[in-house]
Amino acid sequence: MVTQADQLTQAEFGELVGISQQAVSALVQAGVLDSGAPWRQWLRAYCERLREQAAGRLGAEGGLDLVQERAALARSQRIAQDLKNAVARGEYAPIGLLTDVLALASSSVVDRFDLLDGAVRKACPDLPEQARAAVQGVIASARNEWIRATAQLVDERLAQMDDQSDDIDADSEGADA
Repeated sequence: MVTQADQLTQAEFGELVGISQQAVSALVQAGVLDSGAPWRQWLRAYCERLREQAAGRLGAEGGLDLVQERAALARSQRIAQDLKNAVARGEYAPIGLLTDVLALASSSVVDRFDLLDGAVRKACPDLPEQARAAVQGVIASARNEWIRATAQLVDERLAQMDDQSDDIDADSEGADA
């Protein structure tokens, strides 16, 4: 049974430990201090919270603690180092550069394909129209296959990157737990 002597107001407890009544109220609202508990229990709970903060296991304002911050920093450093290694091995290039190169290559191929019909007419004026149509059909098929294969490759690589990202996220969640 809690007696009157065991009870302190929030203002009195704040004065005892050197914090404001508002800070005590915030601790009660956060569940650190039990509102109906005796002041000695409040003192133990308050001191335990201070120990956890001092040890780096609890953030001062309920944010990330020191261990979580270090883990997040280590993860970021690992990702950055993995990226540097991939660049050094020639496995990585900026997406903008790859996009520009692929667009330029595609444009060059399409331009050459467009010129082929005129070049065939000039080089082989006696070639029957049916043969020229067959050549154009092969060219159109090659162009369509180029586009299909490129789109498929991009989709597959993006899916792989997504899977790797999910694996990294799962690994980091396991490390944080």
